[in-house]
Amino acid sequence: MLTSEEKQQYNRHLILNEIGENGQLLLKKAKVLVIGTGGLGCPVLQYLTAAGVGNIGIIDDDVVDQSNLQRQILYTVDDIGKSKAITAAERLSKLNPFVNFKVYNEQLNSVNALSIFKEFDIIVDGSDNFETRYLSNDAAVLSGKPLVYGSIFKFEGQVSVFNYKNSATYRCLYPTPPKPGDVPNCSEIGVMGVLPGIIGSLQANEVIKIVCGIGEVLANKLMMFDVLSMRQFTVKYSKSLEAEVKKLHDNYAVFCGIPQIDKEITLTELESNRDDYNLLDVRENWERKEKHIGGIHIPLGELPNRLNEIDIDKPVVVYCKSGMRSKRAIELLRTKFLQTDFINLKNGLSN
Repeated sequence: MLTSEEKQQYNRHLILNEIGENGQLLLKKAKVLVIGTGGLGCPVLQYLTAAGVGNIGIIDDDVVDQSNLQRQILYTVDDIGKSKAITAAERLSKLNPFVNFKVYNEQLNSVNALSIFKEFDIIVDGSDNFETRYLSNDAAVLSGKPLVYGSIFKFEGQVSVFNYKNSATYRCLYPTPPKPGDVPNCSEIGVMGVLPGIIGSLQANEVIKIVCGIGEVLANKLMMFDVLSMRQFTVKYSKSLEAEVKKLHDNYAVFCGIPQIDKEITLTELESNRDDYNLLDVRENWERKEKHIGGIHIPLGELPNRLNEIDIDKPVVVYCKSGMRSKRAIELLRTKFLQTDFINLKNGLSN
């Protein structure tokens, strides 16, 4: 049953005949996992929390970066450097005290995906990379869970629902991943700040429809939206027998052809052999002013446009605060400098 406080909180849902108290109780009992707390994850989480989804899982191992604030509106400048997942849960609990949050401050991978997915009814993919999308799809299929998908690119977004009542999956739509570098992410090519808010809200809408059993779910259909022209259209696609999933890959980065960050160095090791390396700092300007260990400074968001400034006559150690942004930088750099040795500073300057 709903308490009197909950009835007041959800009044605008309760007076909708299509939702009503029965629908709100379904939302209260629902368990939804949101993968990623970035551009898409923020609006998804905000609207699912506001709607009263009673149990929300949040998984993300990233920290808030200043470049996130243009579109990831759950965070403020005071959150820079903090865990996204933990910060999001803390902020969302103030929006709706009737929601239970389960935080996974870790990266989704082949080891933990199935055990985490089994705890939830619906999975929402708010990731920004192909390896996580394929992993999420495969784990959702093997777990028998519907997967609400969203993606963004510059001024365009996509939404679909996979594996809903045995519907088509991500692999039916995209059987093979693109080659590394063929589809740049937003840190390389940019994204309109309002776009993830629109697409993430549409993802949350699909979740609510699935839980309450209302409307027409975007299964076997891909909705595309362009914020510049405001054009929206939907295409249909079919389930493919060739897209059958039998098990998870051990390493989805390898499956997607992404160069592996197999070389790391600790701060202690670096300091004892400093002259053997060039350094690249990919943190923000304010972080650089507070502390640095030398080397050239190019914030991660500016890196694609400043590659010519990097000195590659020696192996390059890339560093940030925690070692996460530097890994993303190395993924980019290795597609541009095939013969250069890039090394990640393990745990960054927080070591």
